[in-house]
Amino acid sequence: MQTFDVQSTAIIIGMVVAYILFTTWLSIRLRSRTSGEFMVAARSMPAFVVGILMMSEFIGAKSTVGTAQAAFESGFAASWSVIAAAIGFPLFGLLMARKLYASGEFTISGFIAQKYGLSTKLMVSIIMIYALLLVNVGNYVSGAAAIATVLKINLPTAAFITAIVSTLYYVFGGLKSVAYVSILHTSVKYVGVLIVLGVALHMTGGFTPVMQNMPEHYFTWDGAIGGSKIFAWIIGTVGAIFSTQFIIQAISSTKDARAAQRSTFHASLLCIPISLALGFIGVASKYLHPEMSSLYALPVFLQSMHPVLAGVVTISLVASIFVSVSTVALAIASLVVRDFYVPLRKPTPEREFKATRVISLIIGFVPLFFVFFVPEILNLSFFTRALRLSIAVIAMIAIYLPLFATNRGATLGLLASTITTSVWYLLGNPYGIDNMYVALATPAIVVVIERLFPQPAAKAAPAEVPHVHH
Repeated sequence: MQTFDVQSTAIIIGMVVAYILFTTWLSIRLRSRTSGEFMVAARSMPAFVVGILMMSEFIGAKSTVGTAQAAFESGFAASWSVIAAAIGFPLFGLLMARKLYASGEFTISGFIAQKYGLSTKLMVSIIMIYALLLVNVGNYVSGAAAIATVLKINLPTAAFITAIVSTLYYVFGGLKSVAYVSILHTSVKYVGVLIVLGVALHMTGGFTPVMQNMPEHYFTWDGAIGGSKIFAWIIGTVGAIFSTQFIIQAISSTKDARAAQRSTFHASLLCIPISLALGFIGVASKYLHPEMSSLYALPVFLQSMHPVLAGVVTISLVASIFVSVSTVALAIASLVVRDFYVPLRKPTPEREFKATRVISLIIGFVPLFFVFFVPEILNLSFFTRALRLSIAVIAMIAIYLPLFATNRGATLGLLASTITTSVWYLLGNPYGIDNMYVALATPAIVVVIERLFPQPAAKAAPAEVPHVHH
């Protein structure tokens, strides 16, 4: 495996810097000028553009690097981590997209509030902010791994660069800009993954040598992952799609409910080719570099390429980072502004817009404090999906089982699910039970118990007997 000399490194850095400068200029040119454009692009986005945006958010830096990492460790079955999104998007389109669009809300907490009440709304908002902050921690780790590999810098420096650049994108652009620039990012990302796949096939001599020399489980449907975990991935991804703030925000930017539904089908189709490519890249990396850290399963191929190709692939990883971080941070900012800042301060539209950008800037740097505590990117990714799954359970109960939809039950169910899921994840999924199943079962159980044993109605205060003077 070659290492880049000074000239090659300079070429790659020059290409990345040029791309960043161009897309930053494009973001500013397409920037949002009102709060409505910043949050929902003034409900003017074509379905295909929104489909690309949603796909890019779910197959961002952490899924790209994380899926290859999981395939390195457990086999081609790691592709299920992305195929799960191809299953989840059309289900979301068929079951929920139109209903969410018709509600007029662009935050998941706002939609929940229509069905339950204020306390459940605030609980949903807090859980979603918590989950999405962890999502961006994973995005920063993935981005830092790729940038550090090519530029020969340490992870802290690479993570800081990732934070600065990606934050500038969405703080200036908002959803309108992020959506259109994501078309370019996604195109570059697809090209980059295909280049890595081509290099991996060239270095391994094709599929056959890898299949003949790797352990058999590396090419079974469930690998070393196991059917239970794969099923948990599918449940968690479907649940996350049904409840993630940015997905709600994205479909709310389309022109009508039918376009919102169509966008989910576009997102699904875009997921499949890239999932299969990432699975083989991870397995090929294990075949070629069995003693290497799995975190570098995808970035390691950069150093076996011509500098120009390495530059294109680096740009593709940078593009994944920008889309992922920008969309997730924008979703967090929307929740903070809509659910906390506006009710407390009641600002004018102009003041709200300015405050949104300041809050967005802060949100962009918060994940840096937690970047170095994340060894397994994909596990973190699915833990955050488990947290969002509990919100999806509550939302589905509200839509399809309204008799069980009480404010108290929903609030307690979400609180219990957040605690139990987090503890289960930190304990390493005891008894082989994935934390995804805990997130699925806990809110439903709590809601059913609360409905069967409702809070006793408060006794009416005795009427005050008027004092009669004698």
